[in-house]
Amino acid sequence: MPAAPDWFSRLAIIIAGVLGATGVAAAAGATHLGDDHILGSLSQIALTQAPAVLALGLMGGTSLLTRAATALIGLGALVFSADLAAIHFQGASPLPMAAPVGGSAMILGWLMLIPVAVLYRRS
Repeated sequence: MPAAPDWFSRLAIIIAGVLGATGVAAAAGATHLGDDHILGSLSQIALTQAPAVLALGLMGGTSLLTRAATALIGLGALVFSADLAAIHFQGASPLPMAAPVGGSAMILGWLMLIPVAVLYRRS
């Protein structure tokens, strides 16, 4: 029987679940409410980042660099998605730099996976 996931893995799985559910809801909203520009973008970001965060969270026993990359991708996607949701529901973002910061965090997280792969050693 595999060991129970640690707190970080559980958090990554929770973030992936939130992103996945948000992405499906946004896709439905884009289709039924006709707001493909904002909700479609929100759906695309959430549904593309959720599986990555889930996979990284399920890796278990990962390095600090892998965890940092996972956190940047997951939290960046949450911030980016929340900003798009605020724009959809309120007409404007309460934090105008949230989407660029979230997007930059995701980009940095993805780039951090390059040294993770280069430095990976099977235990």
